[in-house]
Amino acid sequence: MLISEKIGNINFFNTNNRKVDYILLEWHETNKRNLQKRTVGGIEMKMEFIIENPLLSEGDIVYEDDFNVIAIDVIECDTIVLRPKSMIEMGRICIQIGESHLQAFYQSDEILIAFDPTLFRSFSAAGYDMILEKRKLVSPLLKPQRCLMRHSFF
Repeated sequence: MLISEKIGNINFFNTNNRKVDYILLEWHETNKRNLQKRTVGGIEMKMEFIIENPLLSEGDIVYEDDFNVIAIDVIECDTIVLRPKSMIEMGRICIQIGESHLQAFYQSDEILIAFDPTLFRSFSAAGYDMILEKRKLVSPLLKPQRCLMRHSFF
């Protein structure tokens, strides 16, 4: 089955008693333009988002018919959970994350980053308030963007 666009989100969508099936994605797969996955129910799906980056999120619906709705479910992963105590600490944490080129996520007053041993040791050494937990990384701090370069030839 070929998917080329998002239809809506399960949180704001009336399923009308249709069966809801899920495609399980890891956090880093949510911005992929081309994916081939199998739903939990066993349906083979090929996603090709031609026009733009999909930025798929938890609960996004990618298919519906009279009997079924297929939505996205993001898999939990090992996550560094940081709780900055001040704006200065927030700035220092963000600089370290930026220098490591890792995607940061937010939830309430927490900063979430997929586990990275080097960054974890660095945060531990700095004494930041943090824990290691299994979490769903669904709210990126900044949208990933593609760099578009234009060349002009003389």
